Amino acid sequence: MEKNDVVVVSAVRTPFGKFGGTLKDVPSIDLGAMVIREVLQRVKVRGKEVEETYYGVAVPGEVGLETDVPARQATLKAGLPGESVSITLDRACCSSMAAVRLGYRAIKAGEIEIALGVGAENMSRTPLVVPPYVRWGSRLGSIELWDGLFGLGYKGFNPVSVDTGEVALEYGISREDQDRWAYGSQMKYAKAFKEGKFVIGEELMRVEIPQGKRPPIILEQDEFPKPDTTLEKLSKLPLVYGSPTVTAGNAPGLDTGASAILIMSEKKAREKGLKPLARIVSMIATATTPRLIAAIPGFTIQKVLDKAGIGLDQIDLIEVNEAFAAMPLVSAKILSNGDPEKMKSILEKTNVNGGAIAIGHPVGASGARILLTMIYELRRRGGGIGVASICGGLAQGEGAIVQVDGE
Repeated sequence: MEKNDVVVVSAVRTPFGKFGGTLKDVPSIDLGAMVIREVLQRVKVRGKEVEETYYGVAVPGEVGLETDVPARQATLKAGLPGESVSITLDRACCSSMAAVRLGYRAIKAGEIEIALGVGAENMSRTPLVVPPYVRWGSRLGSIELWDGLFGLGYKGFNPVSVDTGEVALEYGISREDQDRWAYGSQMKYAKAFKEGKFVIGEELMRVEIPQGKRPPIILEQDEFPKPDTTLEKLSKLPLVYGSPTVTAGNAPGLDTGASAILIMSEKKAREKGLKPLARIVSMIATATTPRLIAAIPGFTIQKVLDKAGIGLDQIDLIEVNEAFAAMPLVSAKILSNGDPEKMKSILEKTNVNGGAIAIGHPVGASGARILLTMIYELRRRGGGIGVASICGGLAQGEGAIVQVDGE
């Protein structure tokens, strides 16, 4: 390792809550503060040692309920000193992986030695928006509220489910293919859960929600998984928002949670006597034609592998965020150049413990989540190299390669 190699020394997430579930009333800023405290406490790093915190969110309406600067609010609530430097960033679902990447770049540049990459979201708290003319008064007639979650799109563009479904079909990925992948995601998660892979103290932390004089509410596992899913049930679900392939079953929920990754220069970690969880080999940001959101993770993996000079055959694990089931399937089609046997081999090492369709997708937290999930699985396997990629609204992408050394 070189002195400014970047290593992950601590990584954690909350259990992810379902839409309207246990965490529905908890501000995402509070969840962000929870994971910041936990990720530092696990390795006994003091808040004042963190030189920069990068904090990802993707639903500005929810953090807007607390006005603004969620990164600043979360770090202060977590107990970091007033001198702490932080920045909030919104790169849609890419946000928390982008947060890690910005810290990675600052460390590689030699400007700092310790950084936090954080992401948090509570989609259940997303407010309905009153049109701006109401502030200045309106004439007779009803006022229509706007729901930013409905349709999952951007003004002037297609709903993402429409673009995803159309692009999936263009790559030869059918509705049935997507339902099968969704079913597999649920089954892989159920198996991993039974094997104790999603446990407090490793990937997960315990969330305790005070209730005044009543006992606190405790959340210790993800709420969204559906182990009773069947292909028959999935096949009967209606299409959503005009998509040709996307249903509520082959897509994730509108979820709640937070993730945090603490990174350092290898030199600093050694000075502090900390054993790294992983080394970050390379990170990259991408973007393409807005409608190609289903394809951007595949393009991103190609680019980050090229940047690192690593071949796909050297990769032990792949994580592609399941914004929809189409994303890992289209990615594998791209990476395999259409070779069915190669595509099968790629999919066998993709999202091996299930993905967002089972775990949940609190959008601002998911980029860091797939990265830390992959790191912990590589460690269980005794080491290896993994690549993770996530898409974001209007076809943005983030990618990362990490290496875990054997014991």
